[in-house]
Amino acid sequence: MFITFEGIEGCGKSTQARHLKDYLEGNGREVLLTLEPGGSRLGKELRKMLLSLENNDLTREAELFLYLADRTQHVQQVIRPALHTGKTVISDRFIDSTVAYQGFGREMHVQTLQNMNRVAVDGTWPDLTFLLDLSPETGLRRALERNMVQNITSSEGRFEAEALDFHIRVRLGYLELASQEPQRIVVLDAAEDQDTVFDRVRNRVNEYMENL
Repeated sequence: MFITFEGIEGCGKSTQARHLKDYLEGNGREVLLTLEPGGSRLGKELRKMLLSLENNDLTREAELFLYLADRTQHVQQVIRPALHTGKTVISDRFIDSTVAYQGFGREMHVQTLQNMNRVAVDGTWPDLTFLLDLSPETGLRRALERNMVQNITSSEGRFEAEALDFHIRVRLGYLELASQEPQRIVVLDAAEDQDTVFDRVRNRVNEYMENL
């Protein structure tokens, strides 16, 4: 089973992904929790390039190709091997991030990005995706506060430094994707408290597994 978490900055997806890992492991499943960018050895280096404020001159095309390079390494070296050994894989971001951020956010051609995603994942698609939906204003405030507390404003704050309009487009892009794939993408209200959000995540995962 391959599960992904998506959403704008500060939506709480990383927290929910960790909660789900703990829950599934507590029920006897082997789980791999990973992330994009940075889930593979090469990906860790690409993450530094992609998220550092020092690289604010990165072109949108270069940004796209770096994310796709990260993804294909991630799939081939981490995700697919884990799935083949029977593990449940949970990824903090995956294919939908590229369409939402580079397609809607950077205003690149969405269908082209979808086709490039197909090449990058080579048939490895999520079974279930949770989209944590939140207003960009709230998400950015949360993300900026988190970065300050963790002292990563410079090393991982490139997207948080984008204008509000960018984050509004990203959110609308995610919601458009969810409307196109309602069977895969579950939209959750990330403004609710963490426990309530996780109850919804857990219930949907259990429902999915019962129908396997």
